[in-house]
Amino acid sequence: MGNARNATVGGTVEVRPYVTADLPAMREIWNEVVAAGQAFPQEEPLSAGEAAAFFAGQSRSCVAQDAAGRVLGLFVLHPNNVGRCGHIANASYAVSGAARGRGVGAALVRRSLREAGLLGFRILQFNAVAVDNAAARHLYEKLGFTPLGVIPGGFRRPDGGYVDICLYWHAVEPVKEDGPPDMLQ
Repeated sequence: MGNARNATVGGTVEVRPYVTADLPAMREIWNEVVAAGQAFPQEEPLSAGEAAAFFAGQSRSCVAQDAAGRVLGLFVLHPNNVGRCGHIANASYAVSGAARGRGVGAALVRRSLREAGLLGFRILQFNAVAVDNAAARHLYEKLGFTPLGVIPGGFRRPDGGYVDICLYWHAVEPVKEDGPPDMLQ
């Protein structure tokens, strides 16, 4: 069923740390979300050179793959702040449009919570979930994230219009490398 470094969902989706060979698929999925302009604050796609540095520069980057080894989605995890707030993590998730609705996002979020615990974070906070991103908001709330409030007009769409953003948080449990195999059991 997976080990402390890998997690499997329903036998069909495995979440694991990325390897260099995953970078083209990761870049494609990331850029798909950036181009849609519905979720990430980035406006420009990642080039191949930027992607390698970007994913390597995170505290943790993991991919979700199917049984055939196709990358379906990814997450990046990093500190949300520094110093006295450095125990708060932030994460971003990207799922290929073709893989949505198959539990990939849930597997990625669960794994990111585990990875945050392994890294010593105490909280996972989302700073900018567009209010009309109903699928993400439903998933986060289903997985126990608490909404913190709304920032009016906090997200600018590609067409220049603004929508509110919601902030969320979730406590992170400390995890040891020799702890339970994964949070997806």
